[in-house]
Amino acid sequence: MRQFRTIRRRHRTFRFRRSFRTPCLHRSHSCGSGTGSIQPQPAAWAASQPGVLPRSEPVTLEIPSIGVRTDLLRRGLRDNGTLEVPQDNGSGTPASWYNGSLTPGEQGPFVMLGHVNSPSGRGGVFADLRKLTPGADINVSRADGSTAVFTVDRGALYSKDSFPTLEVYGNTSGSELRLITCDGYDPGTGLFDDNYVVFAKLKA
Repeated sequence: MRQFRTIRRRHRTFRFRRSFRTPCLHRSHSCGSGTGSIQPQPAAWAASQPGVLPRSEPVTLEIPSIGVRTDLLRRGLRDNGTLEVPQDNGSGTPASWYNGSLTPGEQGPFVMLGHVNSPSGRGGVFADLRKLTPGADINVSRADGSTAVFTVDRGALYSKDSFPTLEVYGNTSGSELRLITCDGYDPGTGLFDDNYVVFAKLKA
C-alpha cells in the first residue's frame, strides 16, 4: 500500500501520495498524470496581498475564447486518499474542483480537471484547451457573488511518466489557475499517454 504524507496549510490538511498520480479523467481510459515526488512548502497567506482574494468556493467556469461554460462539480478524496473522479454521463461531464484545495483567487494554485472526450464520441468540456493562447481570459464565478478572472500564461504537454508535479501543484507567490486534461491518445492501447496543462494567473 502506498504511504501518505500529511501537511497542514492554513489549518487545512492535505494528503499527498509519495508517488503522486492525478486520477483518471475518463471512465474507460487511463489518464492520470505521471509519477513525481512532491514536497510542498507552506506558503504565507494574507488577504491584503495584491491579487489575492478571501476564500470562496467556485461555482461556474467560463472560457469565452473557446466557448466553454460549465457548472463545477465538487469532488473530495476517496477512502484511499485519491481524488474522486466525476462519473462521465456520456457528454464529457462538467469540470471538477477538489473541494479540499484552494479556491479561485487564494494564494497558490487553484486546480480544475476536465475530460477531453466522452464515451458518446463528443468532445469533453476541456476538448479545446489546446486552442487557448496567452492573454485569453478565464472567468470563475465564486459563491460570494464575485468573479475571479485569470489570464492564460501558457499551455504545456507532459508525459505521464515524467509529470512535473511540483511545477503544476507547487505553491506560488500569487493566485494561479491550472486546467488539466488528458492528451496523447494511443489507439493501439486505448490509453492516454500525456496530460495537457494550462497555466493562468489572476487578473482581477
